Amino acid sequence: MNVLLNGRSGKVGSLLAPALEQAGHRLVDSLADAEVMVDFTRPDAALDNVRAAIEAGVASVVGTTGWETDAVADAPVPVFYAPNFAIGAVLMMRFAEQASQHLQHAEIVELHPPTKVDSPSGTAKATAERMSGDVPIHSVRLPGLVAHQEVLLGGAGELLTIRHDTTSREAFVPGVLLAVERVRSLPPGLTVGLDALL
Repeated sequence: MNVLLNGRSGKVGSLLAPALEQAGHRLVDSLADAEVMVDFTRPDAALDNVRAAIEAGVASVVGTTGWETDAVADAPVPVFYAPNFAIGAVLMMRFAEQASQHLQHAEIVELHPPTKVDSPSGTAKATAERMSGDVPIHSVRLPGLVAHQEVLLGGAGELLTIRHDTTSREAFVPGVLLAVERVRSLPPGLTVGLDALL
């Protein structure tokens, strides 16, 4: 498949480019040649990139967080957005959702490097939205971190901790490859979360 990769030289994009080619995809330089557009850029660029893909009739896979996804909810082509492409992170969100039905007190702590533009992270917001109640989110930005999230759920005499640690951005590659393979079979409009493909 012909793939336009926006953010090719970024932290995730630099890993995705060789992985996409190794999976048999061909990287192209324009939407005119693309069948799928993949975006791992910045929140201030993602929406314009997705809108350009929509105008070109090209399906999108977006991993950039912090942009206005509602603006493309009714797109005439598939737009797939995931706040996190790591399979373990998706499972962590699923487990937190289930646990929150039984333990009503919860908080989320998400940790990223200082270069992470949005705060709280898209993963933390998505996790909180899936959980029961109004779940506070605490954001930590320190050097040496990649992407980490801990969901703490408390009840009388007990504490449940659900934690996911991304130690390398390679963790995102399988989820992105899955999304690239399946995005064109999704219905038009916005689909959110890797759960939709698992």
